[in-house]
Amino acid sequence: MEETKKKDMGAGSIKKWMLELAVPAVVAQVINLLYNIVDRIYIGHIPGIGALALTGVGLFTPILMLITAFALLAGAGGAPRAAIAMGEGNREKAEKIMGNCFAVLMILAVVLTAAFLKFCPSLIRLFGGSDATLPYALEYANIYICGSVFVLTVMGMNPFITTQGFAKISMLTTVIGAVINIVLDPILIFGFHMGVSGAALATVLSQAVSAIWILCFLRGKKTILKLRPANMKLVPAVIGPCLALGVSSFVMTSTESILSICFTSSLSRFGGDVAVGAMTVMTSISQLVTMPLAGICQGGQPLISFNYGAKKLDRVKEAFFCQFAVCVGYTTAFWLLLMAVPQMFSGIFTSDTALVSYAAWAMRIYFACAFSIGFQISCQQTFMALGQAKLCLLMACLRKIILLIPLIFILPHFFADKAFAVFLAEPVSDFLAAAVTTGMFFRFFTRMLKAGKTE
Repeated sequence: MEETKKKDMGAGSIKKWMLELAVPAVVAQVINLLYNIVDRIYIGHIPGIGALALTGVGLFTPILMLITAFALLAGAGGAPRAAIAMGEGNREKAEKIMGNCFAVLMILAVVLTAAFLKFCPSLIRLFGGSDATLPYALEYANIYICGSVFVLTVMGMNPFITTQGFAKISMLTTVIGAVINIVLDPILIFGFHMGVSGAALATVLSQAVSAIWILCFLRGKKTILKLRPANMKLVPAVIGPCLALGVSSFVMTSTESILSICFTSSLSRFGGDVAVGAMTVMTSISQLVTMPLAGICQGGQPLISFNYGAKKLDRVKEAFFCQFAVCVGYTTAFWLLLMAVPQMFSGIFTSDTALVSYAAWAMRIYFACAFSIGFQISCQQTFMALGQAKLCLLMACLRKIILLIPLIFILPHFFADKAFAVFLAEPVSDFLAAAVTTGMFFRFFTRMLKAGKTE
């Protein structure tokens, strides 16, 4: 009871709560980047094969994103529902939500592991894999897929720690895993001469330790919501609304997989392996934009959801505008830096001079409207925090499915430089999606607050 009082997000300064929740979440997200980019940094610098190996691992990105998407289907959908239930004072309901989401994650782990192991070679060929890059892609993929149960546990259950107000514990989940990953990568890749396999094994082992950490905490004495076997029996009335809300996060992440396929297949056709390699570099850099934003919104989500459930609507409004200002400020600052020194970013991932030069040129096109991402994500994630599943899903589909994917194939018909046209699709869709999402959000925000309830 004392711990619950300490975590009462319905009282106290909003800015102080945002700092307490968002700073650890941002740190966690930045550290989580290490899972995705440290491997690529080391792989890109393997003597002799670095550029090809980096491109091969990049071809696995769509599958990696699909695994993450399924984790978020349960985690990102269940955590806001649990926070709203806590705000209503219904802890039993919140624990049932968490238990049902964990059960779904375990089912998904079995299904996805079997499916991806069987179809991975065909999928990577479909994604644009060549004879030169396919062996490296499969070498990484087979090990990573076997450890997908740990990835699903970490990505799906860590939001339930944050949503209780334990942002520092959530941060430690990624800190522990990242440190292990950083230590193991050079040992396995270069020390044991395992190459790409060593990078994959380091990631799986680090995720396994993080998963154990999460389960120990959620079964321990300090947690407010306890993970109990009795709550793991699937109940449609409990898990249904969680999955409905999580669909938007699933769409956002899974469409990244589809986008990766569209980009790599088009760039392989118009620019060859060097263009695909540049896309691998830019995918990693784009995470430097989006993952800190995800951390900011993860910090804001429990605060917004809890106070929405408690009907403290002035606090909901204040929390949103605080989150909005930070998101927009961050993306604008990052955009300015990226436009000024793109070669500095591309040089982090590879020592191949041709790839560094090409990626730097492509970045100024691809990230031309990156400043607008802060508008879209802060508004879209607030729709989710308020339990607005339909609106959140619509906004998730807008940028990628409605705008970006068609533009990847349409724009090359209007430009002589086809690769330039493919890269141009990104900033056009970023700007249009941000304008529509922000306009729609501010149109409905006041109305939702007055209603004081979810649809």
